[in-house]
Amino acid sequence: MPEFAKLALLVSDSDKAQASKAEFEAIHDWCSLAEAEAVVVLGGDGFMLQTLHSMLDSGDVLPVYGVNLGTVGFLMNKNRGAEKLLRKIVRARAVKIAPLRMDAVTQDGEHHIYNAINEVSLLRETRQAAKIEITVDDKVRIKEVVCDGVLVATPAGSTAYNLSANGPILPLDSSLLALTPISAFRPRRWRGAILPDRSRITLRVNEPDKRPISAVADQKELRNVAEVSLEIDREHELELLFDPGQALDERIVAEQFQV
Repeated sequence: MPEFAKLALLVSDSDKAQASKAEFEAIHDWCSLAEAEAVVVLGGDGFMLQTLHSMLDSGDVLPVYGVNLGTVGFLMNKNRGAEKLLRKIVRARAVKIAPLRMDAVTQDGEHHIYNAINEVSLLRETRQAAKIEITVDDKVRIKEVVCDGVLVATPAGSTAYNLSANGPILPLDSSLLALTPISAFRPRRWRGAILPDRSRITLRVNEPDKRPISAVADQKELRNVAEVSLEIDREHELELLFDPGQALDERIVAEQFQV
């Protein structure tokens, strides 16, 4: 059970989060983010992803407890009221997740490195279908997928865009990645692949002048890419805190029985 002497509070700009801000501010002597041992986030999944990416960018990674004041709240805990918050944090279970590391090269040869907690997506920029070569661990697996795009999802992100694209749901402790085509035309029967998370995946753009493609790492977009290499970034694990029975791994299992 985690016990933190110093907690920071981050609040989304959404109307719902702002309306609850004073209530949560009143229950604790909050400290600055620089002094904190853990962070409480009020908002939705988008604000949680924004917070986690800020930590990855700064290198100051702290345990995060999310309170859902958004829509879906897959990465958050249910809002039970400010008065119960501190007791809930003490009882919370810690879940560690490792992000994807994307090393993308643009058509003009520039390298860009981003992290993705949910997924990296390659998407066509024009009406022309994308053509993408897929290499796994230095072996070309498919010379050309004709599609709207391709994505690679972590277990934590497998219930997001990946699931909407008919990709598989991955248990959090599965040590797997989902490689999922988006509206694939050729090969007609290819539905994607489930890969060990030690894999190194390279997605190379064919006919880039005619069929430009952008790469999106969660909320960050890079246009006109030539090649994207992906692997798990084990040096930058994140830690999320969940109420008993509501941890991310349980939610991933439960999502498979939604009807």
